Amino acid sequence: MSQSNPLLLLGHGTRDANGRQAFLDFAHQFQNYDASRPVIPCFLELSDPLIQTGIDRCVELGHQELTVLPVLLFAARHSKFDVTNELDRARQRHPQLRLHYGRHFGVSLRWLDLWQKRLEQADQESTVPREKTVLLFVGRGASDPDANGDVYKLARMLWEGSGYGDLEVCFTGITHPRMERGFERARAWKPERIIVIPHLLFTGVLAKRIETIVEQQQAAYPGIEVQSLSVIGADPILFELIRDREQEAQTGQVAMNCYTCKFRQAVSAQGHGHHYHDVNHDHHDSGHHHDHGSHAHPEGQTLYHGIPDLYPDVEDYHQRAWQVP
Repeated sequence: MSQSNPLLLLGHGTRDANGRQAFLDFAHQFQNYDASRPVIPCFLELSDPLIQTGIDRCVELGHQELTVLPVLLFAARHSKFDVTNELDRARQRHPQLRLHYGRHFGVSLRWLDLWQKRLEQADQESTVPREKTVLLFVGRGASDPDANGDVYKLARMLWEGSGYGDLEVCFTGITHPRMERGFERARAWKPERIIVIPHLLFTGVLAKRIETIVEQQQAAYPGIEVQSLSVIGADPILFELIRDREQEAQTGQVAMNCYTCKFRQAVSAQGHGHHYHDVNHDHHDSGHHHDHGSHAHPEGQTLYHGIPDLYPDVEDYHQRAWQVP
């Protein structure tokens, strides 16, 4: 594949204008960091330009081959189902187009490097030693046990050998435990300090939700020092991780956690012997188009920090966890 063929950076999308701009700025910074090919930003939902518009732009520029990289932390419905369906649509509209689909970022040693450096900085700004500190690792939350399990794995790898007193994991929404419960668990260790690690890529609605909850917890429990690290943002480590995933896609070395994927479980139950997480798969319904209005919320729905909550109780989530679209 020629280095001149474009890289389509696919963000999730957000209703937050600052979050949208943060992603576009990030794509521009990455283009400056590595100018070996055009970098085209687009979104899966909620923000413009959407993925089909991004692909159309590449075709209009005369490209017949491109790499699509989902800027997503873990492999949940979006990377396994929604993006692949969008790519199926694009191939139907542009049969001559050759697509290389990269994988999500997942559990990577690069993340450990990033968060270890930021924790070292946090330690320099506090007098509380590590052994009297609890880490509160905050994931986005997904309706996919595989993705949520990877959050726990990454958090555990970060804590192992760190010298911090203990570790708790929580989520901003969808699954459980939520942040309030995470703080409650962290305080049970009777720490003098809690460090909040928001494992999110950019600012947006969820990052602001974390900030609000941290402020509320600080006000309610002033005797415990709380430090909240910044979201990942345009860090050089993220740039390197994107280059890793781009090279994997171009050389056909993309690997997914197929054996712990609920989509594979559903396929196996239907009598298929295998399941592929790639653009040419047959098991995802190619007639399904990702509904960009799927985040519309019915009246009277339970709210969580002002946003409709699909699974306000943990039992609600347990009933849904292994279901597939």
